[in-house]
Amino acid sequence: MFKEFKEFAVRGNVVDMAVGIIIGGAFGTIVTSLVNDVLMPPIGLLMGGVDFSNIFLVLKGEGPYATPVDAAADGAVTLNIGLFVNNVISFLIVAFAVFLLVKGINRLRRQEAVAPTEPAAPPEDILLLRQIRDSLVERGDNSPGEPVDPAPTKMG
Repeated sequence: MFKEFKEFAVRGNVVDMAVGIIIGGAFGTIVTSLVNDVLMPPIGLLMGGVDFSNIFLVLKGEGPYATPVDAAADGAVTLNIGLFVNNVISFLIVAFAVFLLVKGINRLRRQEAVAPTEPAAPPEDILLLRQIRDSLVERGDNSPGEPVDPAPTKMG
């Protein structure tokens, strides 16, 4: 059973998938930082100093809360609109990056498909038949367009 698992785990597709998952996780961290630390602060500043991560509605709970974390600590039920907006922006960035990746791969595949290929060499039996035909034509036994009578008979 260990041998079968080893064969499965070492196959190219599984290793490629594992590398993709690891890189995807790292890419997700970078995108989260890009959204939270680079994109949202200037957008919030343009909107009058709003911190999107702190935009929320209290559905059930007492008193005003400064952040969704404070509300959750007090047991309040909140609708975290700002965090949702941040996640939507993160998703759009990841989706756009994946789109660009797939577009690039498709372009490479089209270039490979357009590359001219040499026609396949004819099989040996066809080459042999051509040699026989050519030697018969050279001897004058038959021209290529005339049918050959396999069993000539004598009449007489």
